[in-house]
Amino acid sequence: MESQKNNICNNGSALIFLGTGCSSAVPNVRCLLQPSDPPCSVCSQALSVPPNQNPNYRCNTSLVIDHYSESDNAHSYILIDVGKTFREQVLRWFTLHNIPRIDSIILTHEHADAVLGLDDIRAVQPYSPINDIDPTPIYLSHHAMDSIAEKFPYLVQKQLKPGQEIRRVAQLDWHIIEEDHQRPFVASGIQFVPLPVMHGEDYISLGFLFGEKCRVAYISDVSRIPSSTEHVISKASAGQLDILILDTLYKNGSHNTHFCLPQTLETVKRLCPKRALLIGMTHEFDHYKDNDFLTEWSQREGIPVQLARDGLRIPVELS
Repeated sequence: MESQKNNICNNGSALIFLGTGCSSAVPNVRCLLQPSDPPCSVCSQALSVPPNQNPNYRCNTSLVIDHYSESDNAHSYILIDVGKTFREQVLRWFTLHNIPRIDSIILTHEHADAVLGLDDIRAVQPYSPINDIDPTPIYLSHHAMDSIAEKFPYLVQKQLKPGQEIRRVAQLDWHIIEEDHQRPFVASGIQFVPLPVMHGEDYISLGFLFGEKCRVAYISDVSRIPSSTEHVISKASAGQLDILILDTLYKNGSHNTHFCLPQTLETVKRLCPKRALLIGMTHEFDHYKDNDFLTEWSQREGIPVQLARDGLRIPVELS
């Protein structure tokens, strides 16, 4: 595994993987509380190898886009998803990669592994006991907005009710985006194209296409990519992606709400990006052994594919 010190860079844009695991994260708690015989080798590592040295330790899927603007000589930081493990990810990776704040937030959907860390956004905002700070812009679908208003009414509420005490909470500026690839939006100077995908046949999650010089597609929760969305990111249609970041839950078989490795690799072959990185893995995946398999697959198919890992930093030229 490459030295993490080599990943730290103050100049230039980068993709920083805060989390690459499934909703229950890795290690799987059941494997530690009720170990099998023999014990799960991936989860057992969590008891002996520190998380920042263990690529099999995976928090909820989340990405920071560190966007460097040459004209402003400044960085902006865009966070995709704020899951159950967000605080842990901040402590581990914001400090290592010198991420001082979050300038914008984008949500793929409103499930627990994408939104239950929203309360902790206040930890990366300026301190004000009376909430007298600029709110962080957050971009999400209508459905996600309705759900979050029920989960976190105090984060959505604009005015205090009579007699209600002021309590310090995250300050967020809510922006509704359309589930339509023809309705792009701009967050912290980057244009994002929504990529509607099925996360189970009864639910739409969003992926996102971004970057001008380096075209990146991020699709974290998907069981089927509609043809209209596939057209936007396929080499045969709209042009080759530089980086495809794609969901893969289990090593074998299929699942009703997520790609598993067979469907993921079929999709990679069909879309034909220059490079693919896989996220959303359960404890079935061993980072080293399965990346050896993917290296052989990549050489055979001509498309580099690897499992990503928490803390991975990929330098990119976005604009």
